[in-house]
Amino acid sequence: MASTTCVSSVLFLLAAFTAGASAATFTIKNNCGYTVWPAGIPVGGGTQLDPGQTWTVNVPPGTSGRFWGRTGCSFNGGSGHCNSGDCAGALSCTLSGQPPATLAEYTIGGTGNPQDYYDISVVDGYNQPMAFSCSTGVGLVCTYPSCPDAYQYPTDDTKTHSCSANSNYQVTFCP
Repeated sequence: MASTTCVSSVLFLLAAFTAGASAATFTIKNNCGYTVWPAGIPVGGGTQLDPGQTWTVNVPPGTSGRFWGRTGCSFNGGSGHCNSGDCAGALSCTLSGQPPATLAEYTIGGTGNPQDYYDISVVDGYNQPMAFSCSTGVGLVCTYPSCPDAYQYPTDDTKTHSCSANSNYQVTFCP
């Protein structure tokens, strides 16, 4: 009888801890008149988005990462090259893209953390216009290299925004 109570208690506690943490959904849209090859690390990898297409990525709680758009890409299977944002010639990135790359950076709150954090960065250069927003926060837009909504240099620490933990996000190329 005691072991049944113990197992039930453990399952209840496990359910309570995981109930507060859920994945954040990122919807990435290409509004450009050209193909964009968005990439994301550590979650997402990469894909091809023709004009008007969207890509949905679920990011687990407790994850910090980034999305960026690659341009001028040519792939044969899973390998190739991009003119901007290239990640060692891979279609599905496992490392950051080469500059220049406009970045949508994020940290998704985990268990016990009621906040997500997000920003746009052009510290690694600017390669295309981007908008980035969360369902409960401020919308950021960067349509030129010195845009005021983006981090401009490594110690620029005034551009991070917060929203409720595990919110849904929208990244739009060519807003």
